[in-house]
Amino acid sequence: MKDIDLLKYEKELYKKGFKLIAGVDEAGRGPLAGPVVAAAVILPQNYHLEGLNDSKQLSAKKRDKFYQIIMQEAISVGVGIVSNTEIDEINILEASRKAMHIALDNLKIKPEYILTDAMKMDRDVPVMPIIHGDALSLNIAAASVIAKVTRDRIMLELDQKYPMYEFKNHKGYPTKRHIELIKEYGIIDCYRKTFRPISELLKGSSSTDGKHKEEAKQ
Repeated sequence: MKDIDLLKYEKELYKKGFKLIAGVDEAGRGPLAGPVVAAAVILPQNYHLEGLNDSKQLSAKKRDKFYQIIMQEAISVGVGIVSNTEIDEINILEASRKAMHIALDNLKIKPEYILTDAMKMDRDVPVMPIIHGDALSLNIAAASVIAKVTRDRIMLELDQKYPMYEFKNHKGYPTKRHIELIKEYGIIDCYRKTFRPISELLKGSSSTDGKHKEEAKQ
């Protein structure tokens, strides 16, 4: 199988005169708890980092290693976070898009061109959505790592606050064990109440939810 050139899209843009290219990606669309986090990364022109790929394909140890390198060597990095409460208010697609806008706004240097992982965005510079972009563009892959590591660290903080939910293991995703723990301890403030099965559990257990919340804090 031929290796994918992760700078293919960037090189085409370099030829057209664009130098400051931002990759944007998010982490945390699927979980039942916690925020959605996006990152925007502008890498140096023709940057190379052996092994960097879509964060979902990397081990946690490699993601942490690449996170440190990217934060040190990128031209600029921006992060955007949208809470579970706002996800419930505007839906996960719009929350993901908003997190990406925030991440781009938090870049210290304005990009000349933006590459996203399939997300359409209205910005004052050109935007190219790329399907599976986190596996096809180095800038998007870098953003994927920053977003994933940032979100995982938020979930580890939640784990320290609510250890009985075991957030350090599932990071809020709907694993069988996680759902068992929700049924045992109840629904606390970090949950996305419009997501199934949270929404269904709320309908069936509204009378006992307050009791479970108090127990979970103890």
